Amino acid sequence: MAPARFLGVDLAWREAAPERPANESGVASIDISGRVLDAGWTRGLEETAAWIDAAAGGDPVLLFVDAPLIVTNASGQRACETQVGQRYGRWKVSANTTNLHTPRLAGVRLREMLEARGWSYSDGTHGPARRGRAMSECYPYTTLVGAFELGYDTERPRYKRKPPKLGVAQWRPERAVNCDRLIGRIGRLAAADPPLLLDSHLVTRRLADQPSPLDDTAYKHREDLIDALLCAWTASLWARHGHARCQVLGPPGGEGPAATIIAPARLEQRARR
Repeated sequence: MAPARFLGVDLAWREAAPERPANESGVASIDISGRVLDAGWTRGLEETAAWIDAAAGGDPVLLFVDAPLIVTNASGQRACETQVGQRYGRWKVSANTTNLHTPRLAGVRLREMLEARGWSYSDGTHGPARRGRAMSECYPYTTLVGAFELGYDTERPRYKRKPPKLGVAQWRPERAVNCDRLIGRIGRLAAADPPLLLDSHLVTRRLADQPSPLDDTAYKHREDLIDALLCAWTASLWARHGHARCQVLGPPGGEGPAATIIAPARLEQRARR
């Protein structure tokens, strides 16, 4: 049986500390028809895990998280992160380096919390999980350039990091315009297979109805939700089309689960055999 519900979490890597709260995480849940069942924000791992359990509903369900879930390498990059740059670098997409010395590994802790609650990690080696409650790692930038429906054929959208040579005063309005254009393209997924219906939920409908803010805090609030929706839709795409539309970055699992990223991929983004 294929999953009928897909969850996406843009997980904040910084956890709570006595002197400051955790950053916000964007969260989204969609069904097989693309209807948004829930969307919003959580703060901290406990609240995020509680939202995931509540949003899961009945089995089977698939959760995609934008954060490293499996980290076993003592140094350097994980293989899946290296492959992001190798296969999507032409589109100006690369991944941060994660290893056991990385100070922020909230994704690993979230995985462990969910496994204690009955969830399982799926590295994608054998295709989409078809039973139970399964979680996998994804990376929204690979979705943006790997899914042809979004139209980023040559380069990722600049809606996050400020270009080094651009001043803040110039960057903020440019960032807002880029984000509004991105939201418009996500709106096209209403006609995709599988679909994503932004106007099916009050919170996500506001993305299209209201212009992106210039204020950094308000903008990050919006960005987190966008990435959560991309995670949820990527889970739906993986469940619907499997390896025909996505690739698994990273080595296949050996004795234990492998650190992988499941990424939408055009033909020219796949490994050459």
